Amino acid sequence: MTGTTITAQPGTPFVEVTREFAASREKVLRAHTDPELVARWLGPRGMEMEIIEYDSRSGGSYRYVHRNDRGEFGFRGVFHAVTGERIVQTFEFDGAPGQVSLETATFTDLGGRTRLRSRSVFLTVEARDAAVESGMERGITESYERLDAVLEKGE
Repeated sequence: MTGTTITAQPGTPFVEVTREFAASREKVLRAHTDPELVARWLGPRGMEMEIIEYDSRSGGSYRYVHRNDRGEFGFRGVFHAVTGERIVQTFEFDGAPGQVSLETATFTDLGGRTRLRSRSVFLTVEARDAAVESGMERGITESYERLDAVLEKGE
């Protein structure tokens, strides 16, 4: 496991994330495409997750809800490309309708380890800044820590 690097350069509408996992590319990719596994790691600690739809194939869509004592937070999107090395999808938070980002995740085989690089492109710098200020860093970091635990179990 290597720490998560999150980069959001001032004045740009992008967020880039890099993380290495001590698991094969196939296992890390499966953890991103199998709804049963996704429900075990996606989101910050202390959130309950309900997957309403998760059709992780090119042209498929997804919708899920995170809940805690502060409320319910819904997310949705469309998978535009799902291959053995890359996932391209849209991402929209129900609390910010119409603020859709385009996300590309690339899975690089490092011989038993995997480097995940993702880039989220927002419509505006302001939309990107709002996402970052919403606690994005905590959610990403805790999600990947939880994913490490899922991968360690060999799932």
